Amino acid sequence: MHTPLAITKTLFRSMLVVLMLAAPVLAVPASQSFGENIIEAPAPKAKGIGFALLVILQRT
Repeated sequence: MHTPLAITKTLFRSMLVVLMLAAPVLAVPASQSFGENIIEAPAPKAKGIGFALLVILQRT
């Protein structure tokens, strides 16, 4: 039959394949938890051109 060494090699290879397939699935929750600590830059403020344009158009 099979020797213990052959069984061990097959078991090791199968565990390696399962680990390689499961790594991306297990990495998704870990990468989503890092997103909570991101500090975003403040939004740029409007220059007020809308009000000036409104005043100019009312004068014409």
